[in-house]
Amino acid sequence: MPLTDFKALTFDCYGTLIDWESGIWNALQPLLQANDAKLTRDDALAAFGRIEPAQEHETPDLVYRELLVLVHAKMAAAWGLRTTPALDRAFGQSIPDWPAFPDTVAALAYLKQHYKLIILSNVDRASFAGSNKRLGVTFDAICTAEEIGSYKPDPRNFAYLLTECAKLGLAKADILHTAQSLYHDHVAAEAAGIARCWINRRGDTGTGSGATKPVGKMPSLDFTFPSMGAMADAHRQLMGG
Repeated sequence: MPLTDFKALTFDCYGTLIDWESGIWNALQPLLQANDAKLTRDDALAAFGRIEPAQEHETPDLVYRELLVLVHAKMAAAWGLRTTPALDRAFGQSIPDWPAFPDTVAALAYLKQHYKLIILSNVDRASFAGSNKRLGVTFDAICTAEEIGSYKPDPRNFAYLLTECAKLGLAKADILHTAQSLYHDHVAAEAAGIARCWINRRGDTGTGSGATKPVGKMPSLDFTFPSMGAMADAHRQLMGG
């Protein structure tokens, strides 16, 4: 099953196309500086990876930028730091400031020539619109938790994705779900019977799963690449380029 067998790439955005770990870490700096807190990036991201999915499970109908307000307050409380409503809200509003990975824009521009491109994201529409300006392509469909009413890895999100893809004339076999998060994406995509491409942005760093909740059992994967650029290069080679 080569990459060229598929007609559409469905993407997780944050962690795959957008460098959410750098974005999260940068957005935490006002809190840490206000408290003169000495916290490592790895520890901060691990805390986010615990608190964020728990909050998603607790409040599945809360839009993501508002959910992050609660996550920030809970992270501050877990660290014994003083926060304010303004700091909490600034964290929630920071998503459009999160940078794209350096390889993302060129990779998407190339892949757009060969596939339909579809987003399946846990963020809200307004936050994604800010990020989309950094990505440089027009997606064929955008599916967010805001309209679905639940957060990945809920099976509802992948059922919704398949319904939206069907409206574009795409069967399940036409789709390759492309994502970094094993927890949010690949376990659920495997259960849904969707082919899977892991963009392993963290590589073999030995520093845990970062801002993503770890999984108990590794899902099966159809493809693995260290970056979107590497995925685009693999496709280019198959095309004889």
